[in-house]
Amino acid sequence: MRFLGIDYGTRRWGLAYGDELGVATPLPALVEADAGRRWLALGLVVRQRRITDLVAGHPLNMDGSAGFKAKDAEAFAARLRAEFGLPVHLADERLTTYEAESTMDKAKRRGTRASGVVDSRAATIMLQDYLNERLRLL
Repeated sequence: MRFLGIDYGTRRWGLAYGDELGVATPLPALVEADAGRRWLALGLVVRQRRITDLVAGHPLNMDGSAGFKAKDAEAFAARLRAEFGLPVHLADERLTTYEAESTMDKAKRRGTRASGVVDSRAATIMLQDYLNERLRLL
């Protein structure tokens, strides 16, 4: 199996790759200003990496409820299913951006934000948590 983790945002989509070995690794984020170009770039990654499953971040509230951003992520997941015809799994991504930022030098965070590095790190953390849980259940 080949998994693509996606940290969905309105401006950037962080990406991470994982397979049956159970290790998630960051990929370059999709930072194109035009959403249509981001979808085209995502399709290219899916084809090149021969992705079998998509794992989209689900930004639940701290109490576990689904707020505004979670509803956006659910709509994004539905479009992923329609666009690629692949299984899409929603994975809890609470605090992944905070965790990703905490591993970076504070002075460099703002400069790297637009590059998508933080988003791809967050996608990697989210995908790794998903893979750990999946492998634990097998």
